[in-house]
Amino acid sequence: MATNHHHQPLNVSAPPGDGGANGGYDDDGRPKRTGTVWTASAHIITAVIGSGVLSLAWATAQLGWVAGPIAMLLFSFVTYYTSTLLAACYRSGDSVNGKRNYTYMDAVRNNLGGFKVKLCGLVQYVNLFGVAIGYTIASSISMMAIKRSNCFHKSGGKNPCHMNSNPYMISFGIVEIFLSQIPDFDQLWWLSIVAAVMSFTYSIIGLILGIIQVADNGRFKGSLTGVSIGTVTESQKIWRSFQALGDIAFAYSFSIILIEIQDTIKAPPSEAKTMKKATLLSVIVTSVFYILCGCMGYAAFGDFAPGNLLTGFGFYNPFWLLDIANVAIVVHLVGAYQVFCQPLFAFIEKFASNRFPDSQFINEDISIPIPGFRSLKLNLFRLVWRTIFVIITTLISMLLPFFNDIVGLLGALGFWPLTVYFPVEMYIAQMKIPKWSTRWVSLQILSLACLIVTIAAASGSVAGVIQDSKSIKPFQTIY
Repeated sequence: MATNHHHQPLNVSAPPGDGGANGGYDDDGRPKRTGTVWTASAHIITAVIGSGVLSLAWATAQLGWVAGPIAMLLFSFVTYYTSTLLAACYRSGDSVNGKRNYTYMDAVRNNLGGFKVKLCGLVQYVNLFGVAIGYTIASSISMMAIKRSNCFHKSGGKNPCHMNSNPYMISFGIVEIFLSQIPDFDQLWWLSIVAAVMSFTYSIIGLILGIIQVADNGRFKGSLTGVSIGTVTESQKIWRSFQALGDIAFAYSFSIILIEIQDTIKAPPSEAKTMKKATLLSVIVTSVFYILCGCMGYAAFGDFAPGNLLTGFGFYNPFWLLDIANVAIVVHLVGAYQVFCQPLFAFIEKFASNRFPDSQFINEDISIPIPGFRSLKLNLFRLVWRTIFVIITTLISMLLPFFNDIVGLLGALGFWPLTVYFPVEMYIAQMKIPKWSTRWVSLQILSLACLIVTIAAASGSVAGVIQDSKSIKPFQTIY
């Protein structure tokens, strides 16, 4: 049995009622994992059906009735397939009894090693940092949409209702400072379930509004090839189509936290088996959802589908329904921010405790009893560093509020290395697939095809960022 190399203070007192020789612990000496197909699916759906779904009508409009749905199906297939490869690498060597990898980086370290570990860490943590900023911006936009839809409603559409996004970003940051004190993934399951319910709520509202609008128009808008040249120039059409691919890639990516989710699952059956089921279930649910939302949004607005279905003011009424949808987006993003930041938090805290094993500031937990609940473990280092992290992401959001394009860029850049390249390479190493065998060649072709898509999507997003940065002054974003 592999020894446990993780230096975090383990909870040595077994939970009450857990008798038996190894009652409270797994094979690696950690408290027993309790995750199931359902909790893992909730984590994945929370991570996947994010604000990404809201840009899909715009993405479908750029690609048209043929390429749009096909692109979404292809991304869902690739995501599912490479996720099963990645899930097989949770344990090194043998997928049932091998050594556990607690994080994506551990898996890369044990399967590939060397420079690739640093590369993986850099891409993963920069991406998570970017997602935190993107979510701060997206939630502030939804909070303002609530305020604006009520203001429009009151003034009968006469008041343009401009407002500054900063107070909303700051209030989101304050909530995250409190929530980021939840120590780790295991204790986040309730937040994930709330967030997953919210993401269904606003996606379904988006869908219903799309259906109502189509019925209202009396026809399906849109064309086979998407936004027509004339509405946009030829070069814009190309860049926007590329950017649409980036948006779709961003909407599907969760491999970035797959191993961390898998580490919450109980065995037997093997974690890889359970994770495959959870991935299949989640990918089917999200794909059906995405294609419905993307297509209904496009059918409702045609070429003029807004970049964000619920805040782009394609819909004005019924305004209370839009408000419910936007409240749901905010609650969901509050939870998703935590799900995405946990791996980053854990990485920094593990690094600090390895560097300074004797520091009480870093390693000591203070127990604060809460009546009726388990006592809260407060760690001073966690309190200080996570608070600083949230403040930094909030400041950057206020500085660069056109982060939508940059999120598309991060989605594109993270998609190939984290969703395709590393899972494929680790799987080849783990299964010892011989070079130039049919299996090896087909995996490499898949990887190359996705690399080309990623480069195209990234270039489309860069074009978008350059376009937007001309019109925006930092800290003074008025919508």
